[in-house]
Amino acid sequence: MKQYQKLLKRKGIKQSMSRKGNCLDNAIIENFFGILKSEMFYTQKIKSIEQLKKEIKQYIIYYNNQRIKSNLNKMSPIQYRTHYYQN
Repeated sequence: MKQYQKLLKRKGIKQSMSRKGNCLDNAIIENFFGILKSEMFYTQKIKSIEQLKKEIKQYIIYYNNQRIKSNLNKMSPIQYRTHYYQN
């Protein structure tokens, strides 16, 4: 574990940790990665790290700008934010 923490520090990454047994701080990103895997990763055959990086970047753009979410009144996140701030 110490090696991992040292690597994070060298890379300028701050490790997020909550008290033991509290998963709430990870729930949002865990949900995102689950959706990413089911909608993008499991539906394609990825042949290289470069292709994977490209596909993930494209998916994030899609996820934030086009993907319709029922809990956002059937709008994409960008549409919802625009609508919310206009009213």
